[in-house]
Amino acid sequence: MPADPLASGPHRPRRIVVLGSTGSVGTQALELIRELPDLFEVVALACGHDSEQLASQAREFGVPGDAAIVCGDRPDTLAELARHPDADVVLNAVVGFAGLPATLAALETGTRLALANKESLIAGGPVVGRVRERSGAELVPVDSEHSALYQALRSGTTGEVRRLILTASGGPFRGRSRRELQGVTVEDALDHPTWDMGAKITIDSSTLMNKGLEVIEAHELFGFDYDHIDVVVHPQSIIHGMVEFTDGATIAQMSEPDMRLPIGLALGAPERHPVPYGAIDWTGMGDLTFEEPDREAFGCLALCEAAGRAGGGAPAAVSAANEVAVAAFLDRALPWTGIEEVVDEALQAGPGNVETPEDVLDVDRTARERARQSVRRRSAA
Repeated sequence: MPADPLASGPHRPRRIVVLGSTGSVGTQALELIRELPDLFEVVALACGHDSEQLASQAREFGVPGDAAIVCGDRPDTLAELARHPDADVVLNAVVGFAGLPATLAALETGTRLALANKESLIAGGPVVGRVRERSGAELVPVDSEHSALYQALRSGTTGEVRRLILTASGGPFRGRSRRELQGVTVEDALDHPTWDMGAKITIDSSTLMNKGLEVIEAHELFGFDYDHIDVVVHPQSIIHGMVEFTDGATIAQMSEPDMRLPIGLALGAPERHPVPYGAIDWTGMGDLTFEEPDREAFGCLALCEAAGRAGGGAPAAVSAANEVAVAAFLDRALPWTGIEEVVDEALQAGPGNVETPEDVLDVDRTARERARQSVRRRSAA
């Protein structure tokens, strides 16, 4: 059996670049690395704007100043760090479309990419896929749901898989009708019942936009078509994903909600680290329940599924429009129900063509401008 190219041996930890180090995933990754210094070493850090926290992180982990960079809105700087010559793994935990250049840069160099930036893969799926195929670089998902699928897929061959099943907590508004969702506030939407995440991701969970984007991401990550990817609401968030095989067997990955588990796996796979994040006390486990998602009340899920099937630039357009709409909602310039309306307009504009990174950027820019116009119209109404 060939040696693992990332196997560091007993004396050298895996060297990690953390992009988005001051965000939710980035800080949890550093918590894990802090506990496992024999396994992982930080060689570079990047954040958007929090220079004070970044400087503190750099001091703690011994990262030199020229490798701890506040990038602001400069994807080219993120991409430069993603090409760090000493990196074994690049963790891309940048929020939003700005993470795409770093994703492409890491894959182009052949470095393992631990991907927490779902928008970059969704928006640039065809482009990223070609780079993955050309370079042979490994992409390991950090999202808990896709990590669950990644783990469960080890149980059989691709030809033995009947369907992938993504689980959704249902967010803070599970069970509410479309009428009952009129007038919900920013504070309501940020009150997630299970996960402690950043504001944008938490809002996406409240609309089920996150699950729709994850359907697209699962398609891009694992190569299964949309007829073989399902979503089920599981409010306890104990089962994070399931793979159903052709013989009727279903393999599920289960744990208490703790992002350090999938982060650690993405950094160390195929090996598992020795700290049991998310271990379940089975004697105290209650009922596990499941239900169909309400695609009428939470229309963003259906819009994403339609965008994925349309292909081309449609996923990029809905992702970009959603970023604009969520920002407007957080600024109280758009109602919660307006997020879906803005995303729907982006989808109705047509899929467009995506062959190059420049095409992705064009689709993204156009969709964002249309979304801003849509927000302004609604604000003026």
